[in-house]
Amino acid sequence: MTRRLAVLLTTVLLTLAATGQARATGYRYWSFWESEAGRWTYATQGPATARPADGAVQGFRFAVSEDSGDAAKPRGAASFSMICARTPAREGEKRVALVLDFGTAADAPSGETPPAGRTACARVPADASTADALASVAKPLRYDTNALLCAIAGYPQKGCGEQVAGAKKPAADAKTDEMKEADGADGGGPSVGLFAGAGAVALLGAAAVWQTRRRRHGG
Repeated sequence: MTRRLAVLLTTVLLTLAATGQARATGYRYWSFWESEAGRWTYATQGPATARPADGAVQGFRFAVSEDSGDAAKPRGAASFSMICARTPAREGEKRVALVLDFGTAADAPSGETPPAGRTACARVPADASTADALASVAKPLRYDTNALLCAIAGYPQKGCGEQVAGAKKPAADAKTDEMKEADGADGGGPSVGLFAGAGAVALLGAAAVWQTRRRRHGG
């Protein structure tokens, strides 16, 4: 009996955890990154306004994420010396190493297959933006009416930053949200799931105690 209660308790907790993750909502889009000392950081401005210097390494990753805090980083080599090894410097121009990660099949829009990731060395005028550098090596690009980058090298063929229901959040983010709800940080008080989980644990715990006493008294 005790073993069955333990199994039931574990099942309830796992179900509650899965429910908390399933309610997250994400967006499918191209994120823009900058690499410094081999580490990717989320860009603080868009590719149309960014003006990288000669020797810069920048990346783009297509994925589903909620926000910049949980966005997937570009994969693959991010070394300027490797990517631009065959592109010599020229006066009045600059070289920008680009890492293009088209993402995974799980993040792809329905009916589309992500191309293999690749790198490119863009040589552009000294005052060119990242968008200019990208256009020189990865056409066709597609933008929406708000100048949001929708497609690189024609991928994806349609859609632009659309909402995707059921996106999973990292465990740390999910835990943070549950703590906020428990503290009433969102103005709605503790969540229903939190009360249900506490109730289930209390009932299972009481049943275990009752079973132990019953055995001890032989009844």
